Amino acid sequence: MTGLAVLFALLGAASNAMGTAFQRKAASRVAEGGGLRLILRLARQPPWLIGIAGVTGAALFQAVALANGPLSLVQPLFILELPFALMIAVPLLHRRLSRAGWWAVVGVVAGLGLVLLSAAPSGARSDASMERWIPALILCLGSVAVAVGVARPGRPPLFRAAVLGSASAISNALTAALLKSAVGTLDEDGFVAFLGVWQTYGFVVTGVVAVLLLENALQAGPLVASQPALTIGDATLSLLLGVTLFDETIRTGWWLLPELIGAAVVLWGVLRLTRVVPHLADMAH
Repeated sequence: MTGLAVLFALLGAASNAMGTAFQRKAASRVAEGGGLRLILRLARQPPWLIGIAGVTGAALFQAVALANGPLSLVQPLFILELPFALMIAVPLLHRRLSRAGWWAVVGVVAGLGLVLLSAAPSGARSDASMERWIPALILCLGSVAVAVGVARPGRPPLFRAAVLGSASAISNALTAALLKSAVGTLDEDGFVAFLGVWQTYGFVVTGVVAVLLLENALQAGPLVASQPALTIGDATLSLLLGVTLFDETIRTGWWLLPELIGAAVVLWGVLRLTRVVPHLADMAH
């Protein structure tokens, strides 16, 4: 089961990488703006529609992965989205990746591997009581609301991109938790029960919010500001939600040392890659 979770999480990361790349291309073609009007303008862009197809495929892969493994394992694997995006862009643009870029890819993969091997996430539950859901929802949705409020137009681009990227990461993590719960109901009680639980409609709403925030984050400022918040924030919060909602477990004690070292290596790799990806895109123009 864990092997299937890892496989489909990797497929989801690759599909999401394709989707994000095309969304980024579409966002760069429209005038500045935000909210629903931005989505309506993007919907007229074919690359954005391709990007949405990639994101939709990623959601399906993610659902299968979450049905077969813990949230604290599946979501951190989506950190590999950025290396996948780079691997897609290099042959697509007929470019060669620099040695620094390859070292960054190695850093992300090795760092993530160290974190997951050290933490050894485990857990088989997909249900949680409302006593657990209520504080999680209040904290997550409240944080998103605050982020949207402080990232209003007129603030510095780096700040807006980072804050909106963080808000999108929170929405993604919450969406994954709601999706895991809903898919668990589908697996155990069938489709009718799946349609009858609030988590099914919850992950649809938070998923749409996550996409909207992503589009605004990509348009607000450079990738170097939004991507670290997106990747690291999603993985970290998903791990916390897995532990608090679904009683998933990770190793602590002295295992925290390699986990922190791995996380630092991942962050270094992500920061390096965010500088490589825009450079490749610029060379294509």
